[in-house]
Amino acid sequence: MSTSMSTSYDTLLVEEHADRVVVTLHRPEARNAISGRMIAELHRMCEDLERDPKLLLLTGHGGVFAGGADIAELLRRGRDEALQGINSRLFERVRRLPLPTVAAVDGWALGGGAELAYACDIRIAGPDAVFGNPEPGLGILAAAGACWRLRELVGESVAKQVLLAGRNLDAPAALACGLVMDVVPADRLIAEADALLDRMARSSALALRLTKLVTDAPGAHPVADDLAQAVLFEGRDKEERMTRFLKKNDKYENHEKYENHEKNEKNGGRA
Repeated sequence: MSTSMSTSYDTLLVEEHADRVVVTLHRPEARNAISGRMIAELHRMCEDLERDPKLLLLTGHGGVFAGGADIAELLRRGRDEALQGINSRLFERVRRLPLPTVAAVDGWALGGGAELAYACDIRIAGPDAVFGNPEPGLGILAAAGACWRLRELVGESVAKQVLLAGRNLDAPAALACGLVMDVVPADRLIAEADALLDRMARSSALALRLTKLVTDAPGAHPVADDLAQAVLFEGRDKEERMTRFLKKNDKYENHEKYENHEKNEKNGGRA
């Protein structure tokens, strides 16, 4: 059962579930281009998810993820707006959301749209997905994270092919370089993304949250590992989950012993 988190969004379609929020970028007249209005509404979404952490599924309406930033708005922006980091601040906020985020991408994910997808923890693609950063052709650079985040995701060589040579990564190429987890039929994209979130939702929310914090921390931090694990070791969730595991495993082992005993009896006591 899902309900809308708010009726006041103009550029987003939002559904709230018990364990996740599904956000669809919705500017069909502009290929879901990321406008200032959408940025503000996504900030509101982040605020909700920071206050009440849930998994996030982010996708686009109408077979397009996001065709880029709103060029008409970019044309009007100057030095002061660039220094505000209008897009980059939002995408970094998405990156830092407490629980995992998944981008389900089909069709174009260009410019700011690609950078928003890069900011998610995991990407899953439809067969027509295309990632690209054509910003230099417009006289600017991909300044909302692509210049460093894409290199972390796919390596320096592929990142430079995209950022400098204007290469677009279609779905097979994105899969080959590890940018996306899987490529699935378009009509199964949301279902497969939901199945991925289902698997994560079966894990401990606190364990996911701390794992994400440690994984996103720059460099190796063994002490951070130890501190996070110390918190989890003292938690009721860990005790309950491990107890269930051991009971289930004990039942399986007892069943195996019973089956072997029955076989031995039938064989006259011979192993």
